[in-house]
Amino acid sequence: MAEHRTSIEIEASPERVFDFLVTDTGMTSWMGQWASLNPVPGGQFAVDIAGYPARGTFLEVDPPRRVTVSWGSAGNETLPPGSSTVSFDLTPISAGTRVDVVHTDLPEGDVSGHVAGWAHFLPRLIRAVAGEQLPPDTWTPAP
Repeated sequence: MAEHRTSIEIEASPERVFDFLVTDTGMTSWMGQWASLNPVPGGQFAVDIAGYPARGTFLEVDPPRRVTVSWGSAGNETLPPGSSTVSFDLTPISAGTRVDVVHTDLPEGDVSGHVAGWAHFLPRLIRAVAGEQLPPDTWTPAP
């Protein structure tokens, strides 16, 4: 199993960024077309992204510092719901917030698609937190 780490900086407080990780409206403003989130440990994490149903549960919710969810895709034999883990660590910095994303337990064959996905979606998070109304997302993973 593999791990992918990346980070971004956002000109907003950790409290503001946190809301974009734990609310249906916040999540779909930057990633996915539909979300049903219950941000408590054991609560549902469900986001439809480009026709892929990302499913799991909230494992850790520590406002406004950390969100950890289990992650997988319904119907995916190599990465079923809840089989990998995504952590978002929010650290206050002088310019706002550094968001460190760690995606663990990825099957080797799924790494490149998730690396490309995070590279696409995290800049959208920056823009959404800044208040930009983003156009509907048309991203699809490379075959």
